[in-house]
Amino acid sequence: MGVQISQLLPKQEIRLEDLANKKIAIDAFNIIFQFLSIIRQKDTGEPLRDSKGRITSHLSGLFYRNLKFLEAGIKPIYVFDGEPPKMKRSTIREREAKREEALKKWEQALKEGRKEDVMVYAQASSKLTDEMIDESKKLLKALGIPIVQAPSEGEAQASHMVLKGDAYAAASQDSDSLLFGCPRLIRNLSITGKRKMPRQEKWIDINPELIELENVLKELGITREQLIMIGMLVGTDYNPEGIAGFGPKKALKMVQEKRTLKNLLESIEWRSENDPHEIYNFFLNPKVDDNYEIKFGEIDKEMIKKIMVDEHDFSEDRIESNLNKLLEAKKKGTQSSLAGWFKKS
Repeated sequence: MGVQISQLLPKQEIRLEDLANKKIAIDAFNIIFQFLSIIRQKDTGEPLRDSKGRITSHLSGLFYRNLKFLEAGIKPIYVFDGEPPKMKRSTIREREAKREEALKKWEQALKEGRKEDVMVYAQASSKLTDEMIDESKKLLKALGIPIVQAPSEGEAQASHMVLKGDAYAAASQDSDSLLFGCPRLIRNLSITGKRKMPRQEKWIDINPELIELENVLKELGITREQLIMIGMLVGTDYNPEGIAGFGPKKALKMVQEKRTLKNLLESIEWRSENDPHEIYNFFLNPKVDDNYEIKFGEIDKEMIKKIMVDEHDFSEDRIESNLNKLLEAKKKGTQSSLAGWFKKS
């Protein structure tokens, strides 16, 4: 879910090419879950599957989207979640219950032929498994893309890497990175292009957005600590229910008035099972790790074909064609952005 404060945030629309030669720390679980949700059969909402019935939507998304990144000269780094904090247990249980409920509604919608509901419920039933995570890591490694294993929350680790200067920005659809102090956040990196609105025939253009923490704080007239307080009022992964009656605008007004966490807590009824000070301090001092290596490798064409074609029945011609296009660009050196990518680092 993440903290829902997007409407408050000043954004700058950019192009993929604007990120050429920049290292982007991507929230792996967030982007892979998007692929599982979006890449589905139009009529049934079914995810892509191979001949053995195994879901392959995540592999399709990772392969084609990362080729797009590489063609644009982007240097992606995938940051995977570790052990979630104890404060997140209730959120995880709640998400699982919602997935199960969405699965039942999806099956019912299919049975009744309610096409407008099929995709909505199908997407809400998406689930990321350990097997999918392992497959994703194998494919990324074969693409020469570095992986960082976070000790806890991936967004916290990605934010830490940006703060250290090891990446230009973090990439996620959620805004939590800003609460973790990330100087720059990229949204819509994985869903750039035309997208159909749920339950509508309307299509919209979606472009990447750059959100800079300094601009956010300046425009809202608050500190990072107060941004965390806004998140706590609206609801975070550690108190998903938030405070009844508070949306982003009302939360901003309250925080601007109360200024400190002490004053804020004296003015509201805190009902979460988790201690507000613990949540607040976790955003300020999350569990992160400096023991990681960012090393970009060469594309292992044969390993990619083994994973995609031999193991999961993707079209050999399509995989081969796309890889050859990328490798040919490298060989000819026709794209200056690619030249930077393929340098050993």
